[in-house]
Amino acid sequence: MNRPHYILLPVSPLFIAFSLTCAFMLNLLPWGHLVGAPDFVALVLVFWGIHQPRKVGIGVAFFMGLLMDVHEATLLGENALAYTLLSYLAIMIHRRVLWFPVLTQALHVFPLLLATQAIQVLVSVIVSGKFLGWLYFIESVVAIALWPVITWMLLAPQRRAVDRDHTRPI
Repeated sequence: MNRPHYILLPVSPLFIAFSLTCAFMLNLLPWGHLVGAPDFVALVLVFWGIHQPRKVGIGVAFFMGLLMDVHEATLLGENALAYTLLSYLAIMIHRRVLWFPVLTQALHVFPLLLATQAIQVLVSVIVSGKFLGWLYFIESVVAIALWPVITWMLLAPQRRAVDRDHTRPI
């Protein structure tokens, strides 16, 4: 427990919007239907739900879910329901998760992503009667493997400089 705790700078709402847009664009790429391709929107939503729950909440998750529903041509509200539950659960555990190192945070986020996928599979089974298969859940494992990279990238603009400049106020 000798790791230093840094005070982060406030996050820009434009950066949050940019990161959500980039995650949506990554989901638009053709690898989205390959086995193991993670849901980047869900990953970024859970990140911001944990780190900035007052700026990215259930409403943003619902809107991003509707966008993903339109993109994937699924039942309207399938991803919106899953992302809304994901955001709610991330906001619910955000105070506890922030105390842990990044790898332990990934273990806390893993059940949330699995629950999101379980809801998507359940809705798919109810609507079409087809089970997507157990390989569908590998996406959560890949997303958890990307959690340290996503955390490092999305927290990078908020970190202070190591060598403090005396002309800078913060």
